[in-house]
Amino acid sequence: MPLQINEIFNASAVLKDVARKTTVIPAPKINPEADIFLKTENLQLTGSFKLRGAYYKISQLSDEEKARGVIACSAGNHAQGVALGATHNGIKALICLPAGAPISKVEATKGYGADVCLVPGVYDDAYAKAMELQKEHGYTFVHPFDDPLVIAGQGTIGLEILDQMPDVEAVIVPIGGGGLIAGVAFAIKTLRPEIKVYGVQAAGAPSMFQSIHEGHRVHLDRVQTIADGIAVKEPGELTFELIKQYVDEIVTVTDEETAAAILALLEQQKLVAEGAGAVAVAAAMFNKLPIKGKKTICLVSGGNVDVTTLSRIVNRGLTKSGRKYSFIIDLDDKPGQLSGVCNVVADQGGNIQSVTHERVNTAAEINGCTVRVEMDTRDQAHIDSIRRALIASGFKVTN
Repeated sequence: MPLQINEIFNASAVLKDVARKTTVIPAPKINPEADIFLKTENLQLTGSFKLRGAYYKISQLSDEEKARGVIACSAGNHAQGVALGATHNGIKALICLPAGAPISKVEATKGYGADVCLVPGVYDDAYAKAMELQKEHGYTFVHPFDDPLVIAGQGTIGLEILDQMPDVEAVIVPIGGGGLIAGVAFAIKTLRPEIKVYGVQAAGAPSMFQSIHEGHRVHLDRVQTIADGIAVKEPGELTFELIKQYVDEIVTVTDEETAAAILALLEQQKLVAEGAGAVAVAAAMFNKLPIKGKKTICLVSGGNVDVTTLSRIVNRGLTKSGRKYSFIIDLDDKPGQLSGVCNVVADQGGNIQSVTHERVNTAAEINGCTVRVEMDTRDQAHIDSIRRALIASGFKVTN
């Protein structure tokens, strides 16, 4: 059935006492040239927006469909929404997850009361397994994005944005399979067509980006990104058509840009976002979209990230933003050389974290050695200043 705006209003009523009306907060440092705000769906129950669509879909099932139990596939966040929705409605739930899904998402899904089936591969492999089990056991399938009721549930975010910030000029939304942006864009464009709605995908999983540019749905052979929640090989049929009609532009961001956005959200806003949740912020930070001078809302769609993964992402973000750097320097192998390097770095205000010393390096002089000096820095300009000082002091910087 085609999506109707009344369905989104109905979803809003159903979700009123279930989902949080997440706050919209200012984030002036994300991009000083734009007026940036954040819609904090990472603070939603279950840690992501997915609760909205999953719960609304389950609430509309017939008694017969509920009795059969539900099955779903997910990169992790939809799983938790389905698990919570099914438990609240007294329904048995089985969730197929990619084997590489973050442990925190797997355990949370179990904690909400669902059974979990781990499937080797990525989301699309989990989808294939879920369809196999659905046919075998007669479960009711709850699609993570390509379902009008799921899309309507996600569209309630659009209604909230219009209520919370009526003068918003642009909204930036992450895209995986497209359910979130399809619902948000449909709601906003139906009620306020002058507002721009932009989508963002990970550069390592650009299925919707390529599909829109080529005019038909594209299936990717491989996806690779830290934004596991939007690592989808093929977009949905319904979401593709809605996005083609209602979304103004789609861009991509690299993993390094996403990591820098996660770091910025941690430091500046005290918010934890997963990779998929931070791509909209990354697009704003790195000027991927025409939002200069515009009141813009970035949708932070989720915050379910393993602490170990977060640590690696933060390190990558520090590197991308010029807060961490490793100089590789060829030295004469004699006393005082390393001390000289340390003195230059200290004079420039760098903070050395580690030094790796290599005497066996075929690229270095016979009587030389190579050192890798890792340090904390303020920004790229600070790195450049240290580099100039090292070279001026006679040291050979090779990177």
